Amino acid sequence: QVQLVESGGGLVQAGGSLRLSCAASGLTFSRNVMVWFRQAPGKERDFVAAISWSGGDTCYADSVKGRFTISRENAKNTMYLQMNSLKPEDTAGYYCAARRSTRWSTSPKSYNYWGQGTQVTVSS
Repeated sequence: QVQLVESGGGLVQAGGSLRLSCAASGLTFSRNVMVWFRQAPGKERDFVAAISWSGGDTCYADSVKGRFTISRENAKNTMYLQMNSLKPEDTAGYYCAARRSTRWSTSPKSYNYWGQGTQVTVSS
């Protein structure tokens, strides 16, 4: 049974930082593209960042480029999202997702495996 568990969310002031983690089990982690999405209340789930199997290739939404960094440790079956210079508009539930593929997708419909989410709230 595939399980993805996010952690690291919380309340932070604008300009602050948080580091999210996504611990995976029940899948061959090193053969899955891993992705972060986020969803604010009343809005669609939006792509944030993706990382390839090896971690050598990454992709970011324009809204987070230069502020967020995605990474992974295959030996620990864990993915991370370092979020710096946080803004109130980054407030959302953050979800990790996995896809057994060599290519990532920015559409949430392309992913079968999801975590339960972790809330990030940025105060102004």
